[in-house]
Amino acid sequence: MSATKNLWTDSCRERVESRPLAADTQADLVVIGAGFTGSSASLEASRRGASVVLLEAETVSYGGSGRNVGLVNAGLWLPPEDVISAMGEAAGSRLLSALGEGPRTVFERIETYGIDCEATRGGTLHLAHSPAGFAELEKRCRQGNRIGAPLRLIDAAETAKRTGSQAFHGALLDPRAGTIQPRAYATGLARAAVEAGTRLHVASPVTRIERGDGVWIVHANGHRVTAKALLLATNAYHRELMGIETPHYVKVGYSQFATEPLSPAMRERVLAGGEGCWDTALVMSSFRLDKAGRMIIGGVGNAAGLGAPIHANWARRKLRSIFPEFGDLSFDFAWQGFIAMTSDHIPKLIEFGPSAYAAFGYSGRGIAPGTVIGTTAAEALLENRPEAIPLPVQTRHSERFRSLRGAWYELGATVNHGLPTRLFSGR
Repeated sequence: MSATKNLWTDSCRERVESRPLAADTQADLVVIGAGFTGSSASLEASRRGASVVLLEAETVSYGGSGRNVGLVNAGLWLPPEDVISAMGEAAGSRLLSALGEGPRTVFERIETYGIDCEATRGGTLHLAHSPAGFAELEKRCRQGNRIGAPLRLIDAAETAKRTGSQAFHGALLDPRAGTIQPRAYATGLARAAVEAGTRLHVASPVTRIERGDGVWIVHANGHRVTAKALLLATNAYHRELMGIETPHYVKVGYSQFATEPLSPAMRERVLAGGEGCWDTALVMSSFRLDKAGRMIIGGVGNAAGLGAPIHANWARRKLRSIFPEFGDLSFDFAWQGFIAMTSDHIPKLIEFGPSAYAAFGYSGRGIAPGTVIGTTAAEALLENRPEAIPLPVQTRHSERFRSLRGAWYELGATVNHGLPTRLFSGR
C-alpha cells in the first residue's frame, strides 16, 4: 500500500476556486499557508472588510491540515495544571478557556459556512491502554473538572460498549469534542474566505520576505505581494525562504491506515456513537470511523520513510488487537503527515517584525487551536491588538537539536512498532 494514497484527498467534497499568483498585487494582510490557521485568518480578515491575499505553495490543505486524524479536541495535549505551570496562572487559564471553547468554534464555522466535512459531534474518548493509563486519566479528569470542563471518566465496561472493544481499562469522555473530515474542513474554510473576498493563490511558493517603506513585500511565483500585515501559517510544512528565520519546532511523523468499509453489523457495535479515540500509550495511537464506515487507525511514525514496512505491519497487528473480529480486513488507504512539536507542547505565536506573526507548534492538536489562533491573529494584526490572541506573543522561540530529536521520535516509534503487540498493549 502506497503511503501517498490519502483517504481525505479521495473523499473531500469541498472545492475552492484558485489559481497561481500571476501579477504583482497589494493587500491589507498577506497570509502564507492555506491550512486551518491560514484559512481561518483569511476568512476572519475578509469578513472584517480587509483585503487579503492567501498564498499556498501546493494546494489548499496540502500540509498537516489535509493529513490530520480529524479529532476536534478541546484544550491541549497537556493536562491543565501542566499548562498553567508552564505559562503562569493568568496566561494558562486564558488559553485553556479559549481552547476549551475550540470545538464549539469549529462546529459553528462548519454550520455558518455550510462546510461539507462529515462533522460528527459525538465526543472523543481518551483510552486507558493500561491500569497506569487509567490513573493518568483520573488525574486529567480531576484537573479538567476543576476548571469547568465537562469531562467524565468511564469504566472498562462502558468503554467496551462505546468502542466495541475489550482492549481498554477505561476512558475519559469529552462531550465537547467530535470528528471531521479534516481536508474538507480546511478546504471549506478557504472556500468561505474566497467567498468573503480573499484572493487565494495556490502553486505559489514564497521565496523571500522583506520589509521596506513600512510594508511587507512577499515574493512568490516571480511576483510581489505588498501588504501592511503578514501571517506565516506554514506550521510543520514550512519551506526555507530568505528574509526571516525558520520557525523552531521538532518535525514528527504520524501515519494513518484506513480499511475497507465495515459491514453494517460491525458498524452497529463499533463506535456507534461516532466518537474519535486515542490512547495513553507512550507511543500514541488513534482510531475512528469516517462517514463511509472505514476504520482509520494511526500512530506516530513516518509511513513513507525507512520504517514504512514496520509501521504498516504494526497497524495491522494493532487493529487485530483492538478488534479481533476484523480478521484480515484490508487497508484501502495509507498516508502520513508531519506534526510541529514544541518542547513544552504549547503553540507558539512569534512576532518577527512589525505587524508580522508566525503561528506554529500545535503538537498534534491543530484543528481547534488553528481555528482559534488563526481567527484571533487576524483581528490582532488588523487592529493592532495582540491582546485579542489567547496566547502570549513572543519575539523568539528556540528548540535545540531539532533534527536529532525528530530522528529520535521516529526511531522510538519504529522500535515500538516492531515489538509484539502484547508488549505495548498493556494487556
